[in-house]
Amino acid sequence: MEALFISTLVVAIAEIGDKTQLLAIILATRFKKPVPIILGILVATLANHALAALAGYWVSDLLSGAWFRWAVAIAFIAMAGWALIPDKADDDDAGKLGKHGVFWTTAVAFFFVEMGDKTQIATVALAAKFHGVLLIAAGTTLGMMLANIPAVYLGEAATKIVPLKYVRLGAALIFLGLGIWGVLQAGGVLH
Repeated sequence: MEALFISTLVVAIAEIGDKTQLLAIILATRFKKPVPIILGILVATLANHALAALAGYWVSDLLSGAWFRWAVAIAFIAMAGWALIPDKADDDDAGKLGKHGVFWTTAVAFFFVEMGDKTQIATVALAAKFHGVLLIAAGTTLGMMLANIPAVYLGEAATKIVPLKYVRLGAALIFLGLGIWGVLQAGGVLH
């Protein structure tokens, strides 16, 4: 259950202010149909994060040893720095996809925008760290939904509830904590 809890928490915080959350806000304000948007986010995230968790699991299965633990720890520390960088969404992309229906526009846009995103990379790293697919994919998907459902319903007001610089700082601290934990484990301090 630790893997589920940590992956949910990490992704829910990292997603706030992320480009996919900004995309959710753009789609919500453009289409004003929250249910198909939320379902599109769910389907896209399940597919994307299941693939990412599977990749992390396979990588951890193929690569083992202390140097791999160091690499995962350093990846979390790098994500801490990345979390501090504000994301921007491209309003034009949301407008171009609208002719395919709200659900498919959301699902396709979310799937592709999430590629290489910090929450997807975090999913790979979490799956490698915890050597699991189902709990990590479930946790990261839950984290995405916890962050994006309010964004869909509240639209732009969601970004004003908590200043994004504090959310980015919180996400960075969590990633940094996971990285330090990984460094301590790789260095033999923690077992």
